[in-house]
Amino acid sequence: MHTPSSSAPRPVTPPTAGGSKIGWKLLLIIPYLGLCFPAFYARLTPTFFGFPFFYWYQFLWVILTSALLGFIYLKLKDPQND
Repeated sequence: MHTPSSSAPRPVTPPTAGGSKIGWKLLLIIPYLGLCFPAFYARLTPTFFGFPFFYWYQFLWVILTSALLGFIYLKLKDPQND
């Protein structure tokens, strides 16, 4: 009885046009738009633990962008490399 070895080549899937991936990549515009207009967030109120809105709003985008990048990476990761 022959058992397949772990070094057996994986079946090759034909490349796709990438149309479904462009939607995930377009989500990367959100952080840009959130920080592109400083006139919107250049103010003192509301404060968050004593920090003016101007600072905590930008810091919140750092956290949100990191989470968004991780999510998009997982969605676009090549399943053949698992």
